[in-house]
Amino acid sequence: MEFTADIKEYIDRSVLCWLATVSTKGIPNVSPKEIFTYYKTDKIIVANIASPQTVKNIRQNQNVCVSFIDVLVQKGFQIKGNAEIVERTDSEFVEMEKILTKMTHGNFPFATITKITVNRIKPIIAPKYILFPETTETEQVESAKKAYRL
Repeated sequence: MEFTADIKEYIDRSVLCWLATVSTKGIPNVSPKEIFTYYKTDKIIVANIASPQTVKNIRQNQNVCVSFIDVLVQKGFQIKGNAEIVERTDSEFVEMEKILTKMTHGNFPFATITKITVNRIKPIIAPKYILFPETTETEQVESAKKAYRL
């Protein structure tokens, strides 16, 4: 599945994503990730900065879910796919590292990268848009700013 311009825009607008993994014992783990972006047409890459449980789980079970939203507009996407841990010795590592290092400005070292190949994409939308279809994004932003005391 290829990313649309809309999905890429929401990835760019999102400060964090949440990466969900599961161990072989079925224990879930959800971890916020700050350094992530799309890669090529159907992949997400994430810098593994402080992610020992995430890496361990992916090595045991490649099924993952990534969610990201614009917290003010309260829209985004949920992406399910298969993850792999990209090591420094892998041929793609240098290209991915350049992209992610640009985002970190070199301030956060990472030895591995999680690469997620997308299988399914589902929009995330705040219930207010569904329950009150006349809600505009501007109204939702104002409501969120009040809720977050911004």
